[in-house]
Amino acid sequence: MARFEAILKRYPPERKRSAVLPALYLVQYQQGYITGNAMKHVAEVLRVTAADVEDVVTYYTMFYRKPVGKYVVNVCRTLSCALRGAERVTEELSAALGGLRPGETDPTGTFTLMEVECLGACDRAPVVMVNDEWHERLSPEQSAKFIEDIRAKGHAAFTGCHLKKEAK
Repeated sequence: MARFEAILKRYPPERKRSAVLPALYLVQYQQGYITGNAMKHVAEVLRVTAADVEDVVTYYTMFYRKPVGKYVVNVCRTLSCALRGAERVTEELSAALGGLRPGETDPTGTFTLMEVECLGACDRAPVVMVNDEWHERLSPEQSAKFIEDIRAKGHAAFTGCHLKKEAK
């Protein structure tokens, strides 16, 4: 609750509803996903309806309403990524994950495979976001090794966002 209160201090009292995104991120960080009770609690604190909060949770693909794996592998499927082979990347990732289909989590709870809309790096397509880390220009041929590298190296397997690197 202290972290929630700290978030609320960033917003004018009459604009508390604007804290819905960071509040939901906090819930997901603490619980791993967002439950119906959590949405109700956020709504009560922000003095909005539970439907308002649920609208946000169901609109954004980065919020999960059921448990997900340690690594959530999000494959961008928007036009730029699709033209550069995102569908094949998903197929190869699926095969490397034992036939896991988009929206599913493996039995070990290690991987969840998702297809999402634009990740905002069209010039580096196809883009894969794993949790909050980026891997750009992943080809279908690199997909199996990418999964092996995640298993072996964890976060060190990701290339990162080129914008983050160029800003340094």
